Amino acid sequence: MKFKGAVNRATQSRTVEWIARVGYPVNGLLHMLIAYIIARIAFGVSGEADQTGALATLAEQPGGSLSLWIVAFGMVTLALWRLAETVIGLHPGEHVNAHHRDVLVINRLKAFGLALVYLALSFTAVQFALGVGRKGTERAEGLSERLMQTGGGKVVLIGIGVAIVAFGGYFVYKGAWRKFLADLKVSGGPLITVLGVCGHVAEGLVLIAAGILVIGAVVLHDPTRATGLDAAVEALGKTQFGQTTLLVAAVGFAAYGLYMFAMTRFSRM
Repeated sequence: MKFKGAVNRATQSRTVEWIARVGYPVNGLLHMLIAYIIARIAFGVSGEADQTGALATLAEQPGGSLSLWIVAFGMVTLALWRLAETVIGLHPGEHVNAHHRDVLVINRLKAFGLALVYLALSFTAVQFALGVGRKGTERAEGLSERLMQTGGGKVVLIGIGVAIVAFGGYFVYKGAWRKFLADLKVSGGPLITVLGVCGHVAEGLVLIAAGILVIGAVVLHDPTRATGLDAAVEALGKTQFGQTTLLVAAVGFAAYGLYMFAMTRFSRM
């Protein structure tokens, strides 16, 4: 209880809150870069359409190393806030007695999962800043190939695929039913609502495709299919209306990026 109380008091600090908010524009920037990469792929330019590809794009720009360190810091701040939510519940800074609230376990698990994602992104950004980063598809293929060698590994991969599909479905639900408005401390307004709907639905659908591909990779014993977001974008590009689909996806990711910028100011913390 003392630990929860200490975490709760920390999240009530305005300074801590604004440091945590730094992660939102960083996340928005990464989504804008992913949207840019997807749009380029739609017009036949090769690229890796995921967070690793976005970080690699940053690394190639003037001042890229500094930008990557900023990304790493921003992701750590969001990760620490999510870990606080894991301990005392969602939006801990909203209530003085947040550590006394009865919060659903699923909310704590969701916050913990997001914390792990943000920490992984921070670690990858540091790797690129130090010049030792490598393509996410290479890592994903290597890991998938090793897991496919055993029955237990295949079960793990299928579980990962199901989890990605479920997370994507949650994003679609959150966007289509406008549940994301509960994350805002304002009513939202037409612009933020449109950005939130388009961004959540588009990213959710791409994540669902990525999860299905991971499951299919296990069935077909093809690790090249289990590369996450990048594989999903590649698969969408090969459909009958591939270019149009990719451009719609790019717009959706850009919308989510802009929504993240809005969250910097208006998110509940």
